[in-house]
Amino acid sequence: MDTLFRNSLGPTGWLLLGLVPPAIFALYFLKLKRQPIEVPSTYLWHRVIEDLHVNSLWQRLRRSLLLLLQLLMVGLAMLALLRPGWQGQALDGQRFIFLIDHSASMSATDAKDDVSRLDEAKQRVASLIEQLDSDMSAMIITFAEQPDVVQEFTNNKRLLREALDRIEPSAGQTDLRGALELADGFANPERVMDETTDQAFEVTEQQDVELYIFSDGRFPSIEDFSMGNLRPQFLPLGSFEGENLAITAFNTRRNEERPNLQQAFVQVANFSDAEQTTVVEVHLDNRLLDAAELTIPAGEVASSTFNLSGETEGSLHAKLDAPRDFNDRLSLDNEAFAILSKRSDGRVLLVTPGNTTLESALATERANRLAIVDKVSTDVLSTADFKTQAQTDFYDLIIFDQCVPEFMPQAHTLFVGRIPPIDSWKEKSPTEPIYGPQIIDWQRGHPLLNLLELGNIQIADSLQVRPPLGGRLLIDSTLGPLMAIAPRDRYEDAVLGFEIVGTEPDGAKTFNTDWPRKHSFPGFWLNVLEYFAGNAGASLTHNPPGRLVEMRVPGSAEQLEVEAPDGSRHTITPEQPGRLEYHDTSQLGVYQVREGSQVKQRFAVNLFARDESDIGLRVRKDSEDGLQVVESLAIGYVDVDAQSPTSQVRRELWKPLLIAALLVLMLEWYIYNRRVYI
Repeated sequence: MDTLFRNSLGPTGWLLLGLVPPAIFALYFLKLKRQPIEVPSTYLWHRVIEDLHVNSLWQRLRRSLLLLLQLLMVGLAMLALLRPGWQGQALDGQRFIFLIDHSASMSATDAKDDVSRLDEAKQRVASLIEQLDSDMSAMIITFAEQPDVVQEFTNNKRLLREALDRIEPSAGQTDLRGALELADGFANPERVMDETTDQAFEVTEQQDVELYIFSDGRFPSIEDFSMGNLRPQFLPLGSFEGENLAITAFNTRRNEERPNLQQAFVQVANFSDAEQTTVVEVHLDNRLLDAAELTIPAGEVASSTFNLSGETEGSLHAKLDAPRDFNDRLSLDNEAFAILSKRSDGRVLLVTPGNTTLESALATERANRLAIVDKVSTDVLSTADFKTQAQTDFYDLIIFDQCVPEFMPQAHTLFVGRIPPIDSWKEKSPTEPIYGPQIIDWQRGHPLLNLLELGNIQIADSLQVRPPLGGRLLIDSTLGPLMAIAPRDRYEDAVLGFEIVGTEPDGAKTFNTDWPRKHSFPGFWLNVLEYFAGNAGASLTHNPPGRLVEMRVPGSAEQLEVEAPDGSRHTITPEQPGRLEYHDTSQLGVYQVREGSQVKQRFAVNLFARDESDIGLRVRKDSEDGLQVVESLAIGYVDVDAQSPTSQVRRELWKPLLIAALLVLMLEWYIYNRRVYI
């Protein structure tokens, strides 16, 4: 609860400070020890005689300007230590955690005085830090893609202010759950079990922790989370009318009518209440290729396609030229990047007992533009010709449909309904099938599952697919993982646990899934060809900032160098030859993978996040009286109401009071040295 005064000293401190005014008075009453001197006349010694009067405790103290100034200075200092203030938030508690959102949307400049939301958040936290009493402690955690402890619990205000100054904006998306879990680890003591009595005991004493969340709320609800000792407060930042134009998609593709040529596709979204007209420019290696004017209805998207005639490779850069009368509040999403690379037809081998559905998906016109697909039956697996060819790099990808070779080939592989003949895969994956699994999650960011919707697929039975160490789960279900991928030397092995078309004991064919009836089925196989045989790893444009980038790099260099968009370079030692895993993708732009002076690969990092680009504060639907109210945060089973976006922090006067005390001290020094009297 806000009060006029907030005490800064304990009883001992006030006792010592209270002795200062009497001490000042005592100095004016002390008798001075003077040496007697005879003078012929007292005419010139009136002032000295007057000073003698002060040395008598029984005389009335004469008027002194210095005494008044000294008492005024002490009074101002004492008042400053009481920290008078008014209006706004006041700290109530002993321990505090400040969660500061520094994701992409927090760079929007629609906060008070047109500063960024992050800057306003730092100003608010700085004001709260100044209100900490000596027996209070606080910590600071930032969050975007990943949470980060900027400063652990301390009552040292200087350390907290320095930590606050170190916080920088990022281009990542918002993940509040990670920050909450981190705060939970500091606030809620762990429990240990007594094995003899099966009783749980708290490691430390329970203590409530005040949790201040500074964010614009551009993230979904947090489910299945218990606040425990955390007492949350949501302080929203920004405005309801945040206007923004954003590039939400930018990629390259082959011309449908002229497959030998490529095109660039740009999509722009209008996050405002009025129709906007903007110009989109596309540059190749800092050279303007083309520009187009787009008219975008309010709340809608518009797109344009640019023909890249005669251009074969390089770094593409798209940027918006917003209208002059449009106040675009977020500039991070006004640019996007893509890689234009030479494309060569890959070679793919499909080994299958007979699967017309799969064969049809790999025989489309678009599939033929990506790779040459050869089809053989499972009988060839035991032939000498196949074994010899499998040990060469003739094929980029071999798809084993319902079959397993004797040994792994020198190529990328995709197994359908079977586990690879590798001990590390067999040890992890159970042999018993699971029946009726329902897909609940899949890695949308992985190139194999890019732009696919898999939640509506029905599956009769499947194997559980668990990759070896270093692998990655791609599709998960209610009964276990259904797809995974793992590196093998300079190759990758992907496994799809369920068959597309199965074979009955009598030899009859039967559908094991309704996936072939979905739009995602042909899209998946195009992604497979693009990723394994079309050299797509170099042209990915959907890598979000802050996420891990996995890609193949030609050759088997033991050391690579990654050049970031700002020109900084980082040396990387690949764990697997020909395979790069890179984590430091916080910057938007084009990254170059170098081996010496040669550029071996490129990849682009873009925002492409509607939750970050749609920067307006979310309005509660059931607001009363037509007033705009910020939507509360749903954390577990708790709804954390938002404080007013315009609410002010507590204003304190201790700084002006200390400045006034310093000025009085300077005035007293001047009067004393100049011998000014009243």
